[in-house]
Amino acid sequence: MRVRAAVRVALLTVLTAAVLTGCSGSAERSAGPPATTSPSRAVWQPRPGLAWQWQLDGRVDASADVPVYDIDGFENSAADVARLHRAGKKVICYVNVGAWEDFRPDRDAFPHAVLGEPNGWAGERWLDIRRLTVLRPIMERRFDMCRAKGFDAVEPDLVEGYGNDTGFPLTARDQLRYNRMIAAIAHERGLSVGLKNDLPQIPQLVDHFDFAVNEECAQYDECGELSPFIAAGKAVFHVEYAEPRSRFCAESRRLKLSSMLKEPELGAWRRPC
Repeated sequence: MRVRAAVRVALLTVLTAAVLTGCSGSAERSAGPPATTSPSRAVWQPRPGLAWQWQLDGRVDASADVPVYDIDGFENSAADVARLHRAGKKVICYVNVGAWEDFRPDRDAFPHAVLGEPNGWAGERWLDIRRLTVLRPIMERRFDMCRAKGFDAVEPDLVEGYGNDTGFPLTARDQLRYNRMIAAIAHERGLSVGLKNDLPQIPQLVDHFDFAVNEECAQYDECGELSPFIAAGKAVFHVEYAEPRSRFCAESRRLKLSSMLKEPELGAWRRPC
């Protein structure tokens, strides 16, 4: 779970810089093709309005009667994914791609030079996403793990570091390049991929991602900014933590969002629209 309420103003201030149509610059490595190119296997395309469950706290509880589960890629096994598949579910692999975590088994694969400031979560530090040649093989191995466990898709977290105090002079262009690389890594493995938050860059990234994951767009009056995904026939998986359902469900239904109320810990509890 990554609630990013504190950086909403910062993100809006860089909106102008985010309106970039290209991926030019001194990239260490190409970010790869957009989602419209043919992957090694057909990727799953979740449709707007599809119900979902999002559980990142502990091993998955499979009791929710929904067609989509989004669960932690490290903390759940291939057997957990297979159990959900047998029940007819599609399963999304949560992976942090924007911050180092000292509790992950691959923590020693990250050179000290790419570790930035703490991001407010215990044991986590921002990554220098400009270092594509360093980070790409690490993220490839993580996505290989998702594929090997049988996941259908990936939810890459913390893909809006450019709007935070990371310890690095990250720009909107850096973030676009990195996010496009992340999408390409997923598609090369036949996995669909979701854009997590990063609302200012949706116009530049909607063609590269297969769905969106959003936190608290209703609380900040931003849900309309996700409409390009819906217009493209791509699901928007949305949660609120503080707003009561009476304040956002009607708009969510109008916008065709897949919305629910969750507790910030992201356990099994859910209250869908």
